[in-house]
Amino acid sequence: MSEHVLVVGSGRDLPTRVRSALPGTRTSVICRLEYVSKLRELTEHTRVIAVRHDAPDEEWIELASAAHARHPFTRIATFGERDQDRCAAIGEALGIPTHSPRTVALVHDKHAMRARLREAGVDTTASALVADPAELRDFVAEHGLPCVVKPVRGAGSAGVAVVREEGALAAAFARASDRFDGLPDAGVLVEQFHEGPQFSVEAFSEDGEHQVVAITRKFSDPVTFVELGHVAPAELTVLQEKEVHTYVERLLDTLGVTSGATHTELVLGEAGPKVIETHVRMGGDEIPALALDATGVDIAECVVRQTVGERVLPGIRQTLAEQRPGRSSAIWFAASPAAGELTEVHGLEDARRTHRVTEVELLVRPGGSCGTLESSESRIAYARALGDTADEAVAAARQAVERLEFQLRLRAADGETV
Repeated sequence: MSEHVLVVGSGRDLPTRVRSALPGTRTSVICRLEYVSKLRELTEHTRVIAVRHDAPDEEWIELASAAHARHPFTRIATFGERDQDRCAAIGEALGIPTHSPRTVALVHDKHAMRARLREAGVDTTASALVADPAELRDFVAEHGLPCVVKPVRGAGSAGVAVVREEGALAAAFARASDRFDGLPDAGVLVEQFHEGPQFSVEAFSEDGEHQVVAITRKFSDPVTFVELGHVAPAELTVLQEKEVHTYVERLLDTLGVTSGATHTELVLGEAGPKVIETHVRMGGDEIPALALDATGVDIAECVVRQTVGERVLPGIRQTLAEQRPGRSSAIWFAASPAAGELTEVHGLEDARRTHRVTEVELLVRPGGSCGTLESSESRIAYARALGDTADEAVAAARQAVERLEFQLRLRAADGETV
C-alpha cells in the first residue's frame, strides 16, 4: 500500500520532497486559512483542508477524521512550530504515531518544561510564572539578579529580556506581556539567568534513541537575546561535547521525544549545560545548512525520509563516523538601527564576492518595512561563509554583511515615515 501523509501546516517545500522520497506517496494538507496561499504545488496534493486559526482542536480532528475515513492516512507530519499541538491531537485521535500531546505541551509551555526538568533532576534552574511586576520583584528577592523575563509561549526571541538591575524589571514585564503575532498570551515567565556562551544542539531521534548531529555556537544580542550569528561546529573540548550530548539526551527522554529532528538552545557555563528552550523541529536561521556543511548530515532530508517510514538513524551515525576535512560554516545577520521603510540596498554583489562567502540574501526587500532588533523577524539580511576554523568562517560572514549599505525612510514617533 502506498503512503498517504497528512501534513499539518504549509511545510514549505517539504511536502514536495516527501512525495519525491518514495514513489507513489500522496500528501494531503490541513492548515490555517491564511496558509493556503503559501502552499507549493497546490494541485499536487490529494486534498487541502483549510481551517480558521481559532477553530477548536475538535474541529481540526473532525475534519481530518472525515478525510481519513474516505482516503486513510498512513502517516502524519508537521514541519514547523505552529500547530504542532493540532498535529499531536489529530495523530492521537487517528492512531497515527507522532509527537504526543504531552510532549508538545511541555515543549511549547516553558513553565511546564522547567517544572518537568526540575522534577526529573535534569535541570534545577529556578523559574516562576508572574502575574505582575510585584511578583517579579519577589522572585528576584529570593533568587537574585540577573534574570530572564519572557513570554511563557514564544518564538524568535520576541519579548525576551535579560534584567541586571531592579529598575528594569517593570519594563521587562511589560515587554514580555505584549501580544506577538500568532502566539497565544500564556503569561510571563521569569528564570534564573546563567552566564556563559550559548549553543544550539541539533539532534535526531528514532524509536526513542537520540543522536546529536551538530553543536552550533550562537552569538546573541546581550539585551534582546535575538541571534546575530551562528557557527558550526562549535569549538568545544571532547569533555564538553560529551557533557552536552549526555545532557540533551536526558532532556529529550524526560520530555518524551521519540522521533524526528530537535533543536535545543542552551548555555554552557561553570555549572554545566543549562537549557534555554527546546523545539521538536529543525532549527531556523539556516542552521541545518550549517550542520550539513560541517558534518555531511542533511537534517531536512532525514526528516523527509523518516516521514515516509524509512529508518534514518543508522545512516546519520555512519555519516558522522566518516573522516571529513575539518570545515566550519557560519552565518551572520544584519539588523536595522531604526524603524522605517527600506528604500535601497547597495553592495549586494560586492558582499557576494567576499572570500569564503557562499550566500548573501536579503530578508527585507526595498519597499518593505523594518524595525529595530526586537525579534528574529527584525533582521534584514544575512551572509553565510565557510572557513578552516570557526573564527575564519565568522569573520568572512561578518565582512560580507558589513559591505551591505541600507537606505531607510525613517518612521516618526506617530508611525508616519519621514
